[in-house]
Amino acid sequence: MSAPLLVPLAASDNRGLTIGLFLVVVAITLGITFWASRQNKTTADYYAGGRNFSGFQNGLAIGGDYMSAASFLGISGSIALYGYDGFLYSIGFLVAWLVALLLVAELLRNSGRYTMADQLAYRMRQTPVRSAAAASTIVVSIFYLLAQMVGAGSLVGLLLGVNDPALKNLVIVGVGVLMIIYVTFGGMKGTTWVQIVKAVLLMVGTLLITLLVLAQFHFNLSELLGAAAEKSGKGAAFLQPGQLYGKDLTGKFDFLSLGLALVLGTAGLPHILIRFYTTPTAHAARKSVLWAIGLIGAFYLMTLVLGFGAAALVDTGKGSQIATTSGNAASPLLAQAVGGGEGTLGGSVLLALISAVAFATILAVVAGLTLTSASSVAHDLYASVLKKGRASERSELVVVRIAAFAIGAVAIALAIPAQRLNIAFLVALAFAVAASANLPALLFNLFWRRFNTLGATCSIYGGLLAAVLLVVFSPVTSGTETSLIPGLDFAWFPLRNPGLVSIPFGFLCGIVGTLLSKDPEAERRYDELSVRSLTGAGAEKAVSH
Repeated sequence: MSAPLLVPLAASDNRGLTIGLFLVVVAITLGITFWASRQNKTTADYYAGGRNFSGFQNGLAIGGDYMSAASFLGISGSIALYGYDGFLYSIGFLVAWLVALLLVAELLRNSGRYTMADQLAYRMRQTPVRSAAAASTIVVSIFYLLAQMVGAGSLVGLLLGVNDPALKNLVIVGVGVLMIIYVTFGGMKGTTWVQIVKAVLLMVGTLLITLLVLAQFHFNLSELLGAAAEKSGKGAAFLQPGQLYGKDLTGKFDFLSLGLALVLGTAGLPHILIRFYTTPTAHAARKSVLWAIGLIGAFYLMTLVLGFGAAALVDTGKGSQIATTSGNAASPLLAQAVGGGEGTLGGSVLLALISAVAFATILAVVAGLTLTSASSVAHDLYASVLKKGRASERSELVVVRIAAFAIGAVAIALAIPAQRLNIAFLVALAFAVAASANLPALLFNLFWRRFNTLGATCSIYGGLLAAVLLVVFSPVTSGTETSLIPGLDFAWFPLRNPGLVSIPFGFLCGIVGTLLSKDPEAERRYDELSVRSLTGAGAEKAVSH
């Protein structure tokens, strides 16, 4: 199965300039990583950046973690191809932050230490809960990593004019290697500063392209939308529901499933949850979410202009570069178009700048995801389950680096065959798994006294298995031309996103598991957890039990 062939975008006389600008961002992020490596002396430094980041800094980092390649490349591409239905992705991503702010951010910061499992393990039995949480963290992170790696392949393929699938695969391997370097040397401190730099670059770059697009249409949004609808060949229907969802009953349920996954998924994403541990106080954690909401809200408004701008100014028809890359090429192609077009100096410079920003986006997010997974392996499985809390800091840091290598290798191997999928869609699957497996356990643990160890493990494993199995037996994996395995058809589950079934199933498993068992110790420690989550008392102490 080969990836679609790509045509070079930069003219040969400007290729050196394009590649040079592109490599500057990579050099900057590597410099930050090696600087941070000198600051990491303890596990708190490595896992939580020493808890020294302010609310504003952490808000920028959360924005950098959240505004991923799926947002910059995938959502703008979905809007360019499907109009109104594509924009629905960004609405779901943004609304999700209200759930994270109101129900999770401050309470998690107060009741945990390094990983999502710390909050559960405070009043549950260590081994089963940490094992389940680690499994869920790794699966969610790998789904999310796939999206970023696919985006990297599409982006660098466009930038360098790679038309050989084997070379695109090498690009993915290269991103994986960089990802491992960031995590191995930089830890949370290096990753956070990379995410801050990336968030600033992304906002500036997106604002620049947005202003250039609007200038083409006299800063008249109606004129832009009208031009996009006309150029799409679909007329007014392009600005109405039905291009991607809602064509039939299955499509309507699929959209409902997607919306549920997006709105609830953010509050269960491990790489977002651990960001709350990097602030010194719960107030700073709450403040960081407010900063993140402002940044992310402004960004998603700009993706509306990017997507419809690409539909209006760039070819999105069948066989076009945007279509053959599932929309992932829309933003870079739009940058080239508003800069003057292919072969021009302005087009090459803007293409390089936007591609470099997008690549920095990918590097920052994959570093955060890999760090999250590796931290869960080292802190939850190795230090807490295998060593029963008696592991030395040195050995734990060795294990986290080995885990980063292993997770990077798995992500590379899975990303190569996943290149035909839209990356916003891949991220939506990660959100569905997070909302099905992690969110029920986190909420029940915070708000239900009766909740216990069996309930926690049932909700995590039940939601996780339901989501993954439904994806395996859905059109995502087989049955269509754009499936991972297009030659086979074993898709009996009709929806492309499992959230509508797997999320309620995860909550149901937690309820059933809890009611089938009794755990007096978990109930007794509920009051302690409640005080801790509301006040932050003892948040710096270990959470072993």
